[in-house]
Amino acid sequence: MAEPSGQNSTPQISPATNYAQFVVEMLARTTRTSGRIDQRVLRRSIGLASSYLVTDVTMNAEEGVQTWRAGFNRLVDVMVALHARQELEVETVSTASHACSECWSVAGSWREMDECREGVKAIAARLKGLLDANGKTYRGQAIYAPY
Repeated sequence: MAEPSGQNSTPQISPATNYAQFVVEMLARTTRTSGRIDQRVLRRSIGLASSYLVTDVTMNAEEGVQTWRAGFNRLVDVMVALHARQELEVETVSTASHACSECWSVAGSWREMDECREGVKAIAARLKGLLDANGKTYRGQAIYAPY
């Protein structure tokens, strides 16, 4: 029997996700329209970190850890720059802390993702450097802390 026109017998394979590429495209789109970083968009992108951790690593075993880590680190780079300019919002710091916690849990759920925990630790250490001296607030306001 002939196949219906336009359909293949070979299954379509979805391309692997790439958090680093997503982040670069999001930042380019955001800054192109306004010339500024929209922190609502930044927070949404940070909030996707744990999802991208799962999809980057499972869809691209060779490079997934690196693409996820590069994407999350780029977002933290933006946060550091906003902090230096006194523009970083408390909600953005809290969102990043929450994303680290989620990524830590996800990475601990699969043996294959043990390497990712090192990436989460490194990102969390960078974020901790932005906090007030007590390590629990940002500009005097409480942030999400998993403990």
